[in-house]
Amino acid sequence: MPKARLIAVFLVILTIIIAVTSWATSHMPFWKTPESVVLHPWFIATLTDTYLAFFTFWLWVAYKENSVLARVAWLVLIFALGNMAMAAYVLIQLVRLPRGATIETLLLRRQ
Repeated sequence: MPKARLIAVFLVILTIIIAVTSWATSHMPFWKTPESVVLHPWFIATLTDTYLAFFTFWLWVAYKENSVLARVAWLVLIFALGNMAMAAYVLIQLVRLPRGATIETLLLRRQ
């Protein structure tokens, strides 16, 4: 898939996530989630699945990033902002790609 198309896809993803999160927050702040929801087994299972997915994505980020500070910063951002941070990370990587770069250049560690 061409770089421009990937950038467009991740911009759409980021925009949708920000819009839905803003909408949900305007109706009920996260910290006011009812106890019946927070203690529901499917909420717990979904949250566990989500954070393990965040960690899995971060392993790729940790592989890509050379500095410990960048690795830690991205871990905090991903765990705090979830898919917003993940989409932003991919967008940053895409923007930094040189013209004509392959998917391998995107996925593999910088030299």
